[in-house]
Amino acid sequence: MSLPTTLFAGILRRCGRRNCVRRFISTHSRLALPSIEYPLSHPIYTIWAANTSLGKTLVSAGLSTSFLSFPHRKFLYLKPVQTGFPEDSDSRFVYNKYSEFFSQNRPEYSVFASNHVLKASVSASEAVYLGGFEIERDKDMSCGNGVVNLGLYEESKLQGSENWEMKGFSKLVCKTMYGWKEAVSPHLVAERENARVEDDELLGMLKGCLGSESESEKGEVLCVIETAGGVASPGPSGSLQCDLYRPFRFPAILVGDGKLGGISGTISAYESLILRGYDVVAVIFEDHGLVNEGPLSSYLRRRVPVLVLPPVPKEMSNNLMEWFQEALPTFHSLEEIMQSAFLERTSRLRNMPRKAHDVFWWPFTQHKLVPEENVTVIDSRCGENFAVHKVNNNVDLITQQFDACASWWTQGPDATLQIELARDMGYATARYGHVMFPENVYEPALECAELLLEGVGKGWASRVYFSDNGSTAIEIALKMALRKFLFDHKLVSDDLVAENVESCVDLKVLALRGSYHGDTLGAMEAQAPSPYTGFYQQPWYKGRGYFLDPPTVAMHDGVWKLSLPQEIETLKPSLEDLTFSLRENIFKESRDTSNLADIYHSYIWKTLQLIIDSSGSTQTGALIIEPVIQGAGGMEMVDPLFQRVLVKECRNKKIPVIFDEVFTGFWRLGAESATEFIRCKPDIACFAKLMTGGIVPLAVTLASEAVFEAFVGDSKLQALLHGHSYTAHAVGCTAAVKSIKWFKDSKSNHNLISEAMLLRELWDSDMVRQISLLPAVHRVVVLGTLCALELRAEGSNAGYASLYARSLLQKLREDGIYMRPLGNVIYLMCGPCTSPQSCSNLLNKVYTRLEEL
Repeated sequence: MSLPTTLFAGILRRCGRRNCVRRFISTHSRLALPSIEYPLSHPIYTIWAANTSLGKTLVSAGLSTSFLSFPHRKFLYLKPVQTGFPEDSDSRFVYNKYSEFFSQNRPEYSVFASNHVLKASVSASEAVYLGGFEIERDKDMSCGNGVVNLGLYEESKLQGSENWEMKGFSKLVCKTMYGWKEAVSPHLVAERENARVEDDELLGMLKGCLGSESESEKGEVLCVIETAGGVASPGPSGSLQCDLYRPFRFPAILVGDGKLGGISGTISAYESLILRGYDVVAVIFEDHGLVNEGPLSSYLRRRVPVLVLPPVPKEMSNNLMEWFQEALPTFHSLEEIMQSAFLERTSRLRNMPRKAHDVFWWPFTQHKLVPEENVTVIDSRCGENFAVHKVNNNVDLITQQFDACASWWTQGPDATLQIELARDMGYATARYGHVMFPENVYEPALECAELLLEGVGKGWASRVYFSDNGSTAIEIALKMALRKFLFDHKLVSDDLVAENVESCVDLKVLALRGSYHGDTLGAMEAQAPSPYTGFYQQPWYKGRGYFLDPPTVAMHDGVWKLSLPQEIETLKPSLEDLTFSLRENIFKESRDTSNLADIYHSYIWKTLQLIIDSSGSTQTGALIIEPVIQGAGGMEMVDPLFQRVLVKECRNKKIPVIFDEVFTGFWRLGAESATEFIRCKPDIACFAKLMTGGIVPLAVTLASEAVFEAFVGDSKLQALLHGHSYTAHAVGCTAAVKSIKWFKDSKSNHNLISEAMLLRELWDSDMVRQISLLPAVHRVVVLGTLCALELRAEGSNAGYASLYARSLLQKLREDGIYMRPLGNVIYLMCGPCTSPQSCSNLLNKVYTRLEEL
């Protein structure tokens, strides 16, 4: 027996002979994408289709009949986007069909069924009762985005057979989140009815619906979210739905097409979902007698089950009840597949920390300090955010963490670029796979090289040498620089090359203390002694260089201050040269004529002269620096004036100059190259990390024509004999081409100031200053996508081995920020496309936690 009730909870009142919908019409404002979080206590699936009108709602209704075949269960059906409302209502269809199915089968338990329409356009709201409603607006509320909080609600108590009270009950909850009147594509009707809903708003409501319906539930729950139209149909904002729902990345059920041409459409839809990182658990479609399941199963290689529903009768006799009865075994099979996939997923996620402890050897990690419960399980990534699996009070959930270390400084893509890269890299893989590079040319490598020379190498570089990662790029750069030095100073002859005789010249590099150029042996030799080079880490380390203590700049207590090494401080620089009212003043070329510039010149010249006079047969064959910011050395900002003077003095002595821009390049500091800040050019420069958007490893060493000429000769032994098997791999070059273009185009990167070719300020200057004033903070460095701070610490709490920041970072991870420390230095790192609002949210959370210290 069914007891239907239709309610308009608090929104209807009599107004003469007319009904009035009284609801606030909210003023729309653009919000940040909501933090994604949802429970894994029960399965949540998205129902997709290869096209419109293929039976998504039939599948949803069929799943409800299967799942609610037992008591103590809850089936949640969500329809985020409904057009053609109220004439068409998929949530009402599921509600009605299940109610009819229940009445026909009369199980021994009861079901509480409800259907709720949360919001609708003004046009759809006025059409709810054929125009019998009018919208009554509050005086202080404007029409905003033309969406009404409709709150339409109906419910039924479906009573089972005799003694149903003893058997318990189940629930069917159907919800339409947004409705529009005209039955056209969501993006079109949203525009026509002046009721646009942005992605962030829609996802926020979806998150709320999932959370509210999951709280305090006992018994089994199954949730399905039914999309509108096809996989790539636009949503209300114009975003493709496969992109719109990607932050949640719910596993997918794909409703295919059993008609002529349906194989192609189904495969295309499947590929679109896979390309975006969705897990397709099953394909299901209506039988049209063409045996489409055969080719589809063959194509899917049995990875994904393919289910076939009986033909839907053209004459809707018996209200489809006979069809639902006939299709019930298929829906039972589909439900079993969904439940099995869910259990397999959650079991794997729960076991991953233990498995990781058993098989991984993490770099830069003391395993004894990482208990199993502190292992972060990353389920996926969307733009700048991880989707992380957690278990709280024995309840599984997926929650979001901002990747604030940019996954070791590599990451830059937002969600849109991530999908673009996946598409382009897939194309490159399909077209090229991997091909040999020496003596060959192919479009991705050539275009990548051209973009590099027109961009970061503009005005000085003419050659591009590809390698695999930053450390290898440094090794290559050192070989280039040392050869150039030998030729410039006529320390090598053709006889040495021909006879392969060892030279008697001992070559070293000039570098700065605190620099870090990679983990390979040659790269480590080019850096000063540090925790990375100690005997315990690198027994072969000798340190083949002369290492200068650099002056550094940071914000201390709200003021930018210059800290000088003792050797320079004794030269008594002017006090006015030691503080800066604005960070921009640090980079001004007018400082070249200051008293401090003269002091730097004098100090560097004397130091170089002393090295030359005392070195005997040892020569300084190269200068290598990280321009402006020393990364792994503690996020120190080196005075750009000092580096500029150092480069000038080395040029005067014909010492080749290497810029290590593996970290600083491609907008990490707010410009495409850090040469924009240091205002001088190298002979050789290394790039990696952000060059590909951080998606795959690829590195380059750029060189001037003069450096290249040092390797030109008649013998192969004069060539640069260095490479790796995947040099200039097409996938990496394609990713680099896309990323380089994306970051420097203001149409795709809204942070780019085109006229200056610089990023706008991403970190709120007032908040940065407030952080620097906190007692727990010693210094702050902020530039481009980087905001670093050193915690005030002494003794064993300071330095790279310090564990001082661990408890702070654990709390910040609970706040949704994933950070890694450099000892007592912590940092936030965003991407070139990250919104300033997102950066402000990060700063606010960090500030709150720092106040607690």
